[in-house]
Amino acid sequence: MHREFLIEDVTYRGERCSVYIKDGKIEDIWYGHEQKRKEVPIIEGKGHIMLPGLIDCHVHLRDPGQEYKEDIGSGLSAALAGGFSRVLAMANTEPVNDNASVTSYMISKAGSLYPHGPYLSPVGALTVGLKGRELSPFYELRDAGCVALSNDGVPVGNNEIFRRALEYASAASLLVMDHCEDPSLSEGGLMNEGEVSDRLGLKGQPVVAESLQVARDILLAQYLEIPIHLCHISCEQSVELIYWAKKRGIRVTAETCPHYLLWDESLIEGYNTLAKVNPPLRTRADVVAVRQGVREGIIDVIATDHAPHADFEKDVPFALAPNGISGLDTALSLLWSLVKEGELEIDDLIRCMCDNPSSIFGLDKNGFKRGDRADVVLFDPHLTWRVSANSLYSRGKNTPCMGEDLQGRVRLHIIGGRLLYQHRLEQSQ
Repeated sequence: MHREFLIEDVTYRGERCSVYIKDGKIEDIWYGHEQKRKEVPIIEGKGHIMLPGLIDCHVHLRDPGQEYKEDIGSGLSAALAGGFSRVLAMANTEPVNDNASVTSYMISKAGSLYPHGPYLSPVGALTVGLKGRELSPFYELRDAGCVALSNDGVPVGNNEIFRRALEYASAASLLVMDHCEDPSLSEGGLMNEGEVSDRLGLKGQPVVAESLQVARDILLAQYLEIPIHLCHISCEQSVELIYWAKKRGIRVTAETCPHYLLWDESLIEGYNTLAKVNPPLRTRADVVAVRQGVREGIIDVIATDHAPHADFEKDVPFALAPNGISGLDTALSLLWSLVKEGELEIDDLIRCMCDNPSSIFGLDKNGFKRGDRADVVLFDPHLTWRVSANSLYSRGKNTPCMGEDLQGRVRLHIIGGRLLYQHRLEQSQ
C-alpha cells in the first residue's frame, strides 16, 4: 500500500466524508461536498459505509491444542474478513493459557502470520487449568501480554476464591471477565428451560442460572469497589440487574453477542445443533430486552464469542454436540440486518464494537481524529452473499445461518494504513 492515499466519498456516522491517510495514520478528514485536492492514489468509497477497525473482545481460536477446529491463522483470517482489527482470545486452549509460555506462543504465532494485524490479545486463565481452585500467576500473565483474565466457560462457583481473584487481578491492573453461570443450576442443561425444552424433551437451563451469577458479580464489584466485565448476557433479568447496578455507579460492564440479538430458542426446533450455545438462546422477550439494553447503553459491548467446531462434532445427537457458534465472518452482516430494521443504529455498532471495547480493555482505536491509527473498514451495505463453507474464512462452519443469503459485507480492511483485505465478488457465491 502507498504511504499516503485518499479514501473518497464514504459515509461515516451518517455523513459523507473523505479521509486522507499518511504514514499509517489519519492525516485529515473532511465532510460533505468540501473538496481538498490531493495528488495521491484514491480509493473510491461511494456507496460504502466507513467504520473504524472493530475489536472483538471474546473469541476462541483453539490454538494451541485443537487446531482441527481453528488455529490462529484461520481465526485471524476470519477476523480480517469480518472487519475486526483486534481480537481477545480466550484461555480455554490445550494446554490452558495459565502461564507465560502459552501466552507468548499465541502472541508470537499471531505476529509471525499477521505482523501488521489483525492483532491478537490473549485473555489469561483466572485459575490454574480453569479448575476454579488455584489462582493463576496474574503478574506473569500480564507481563507476557495478557490484557484481561477469565475462567471462560467454567464458572468459578466458590465465592471466596472468586472474591480473591477479583482482588489480586485488580492489584495486577487486570480486568476479570466472568462467564455468568451458576453451575449447580445449569448442570445438564442443553437449551433454555421453558415451553420449547419441555416439548422437545430436553433438559433446560433456567435464566436464573445466569442472572443469579450476574447478581453475585455485581454485589462483589460494589462491595470491593473493583470493576468486573460480564460476558455474553442473554436474558432480560440480567439486563435489568445490570441497569440497577449502573444506576448506582457500580463499576460493571457487560457484553452480548449477535446471536442473542437475533435468534431465540425456537431455532432449536428439529434439534438443530448449530443453534446450541452456552448460555443458550432464550425467548423472544429476552431478545427484545437485550436489544433494548444495547440501544440504551446498559450493554456496553457486542462480542462474537466465536466458538468454532469441526463439522463432525456438531453432526451428532443434540445432547452430545458441543456448545458454540462460529461468528467472526458473519457478525457484521448479521448486525447490519438489525440496522436495516431500525432495531440498532450504526452508532450502536461503533460504540459497542470499537469505542467501548477499546476503553474497557485499554486498547488503541481509530476515532478518525488526526494522528489516530488508520484502521479502517469499508462495508458495502448492498452486497449480498451466501453463507457457505467456501465463503467463510474460519474453519468453523457451525453457524445457524449456514446456507442463508446475508446483505452487507466488508469490501476493504485497512490496518495501520495497509490494505490487508479486499473482497472479491466470487467470494460472495
